[in-house]
Amino acid sequence: MSDKRLYRSSVNYMLAGVCGGIAEYFNIDPTLIRLAWIILTCMNCGTGIVAYIIAAIVIPK
Repeated sequence: MSDKRLYRSSVNYMLAGVCGGIAEYFNIDPTLIRLAWIILTCMNCGTGIVAYIIAAIVIPK
């Protein structure tokens, strides 16, 4: 079993490292996660912003 853990990235970060950490966990490009997060924010009237803030608080460094 792999020992993968979700954490905020200290390498691929822009604001808090949430998107970079998710991208490292799934082994994909962080730009795709950031783009998906922007689309989520635009389509759901700011839900993505609230989700990002919660993720930044909950996901460890």
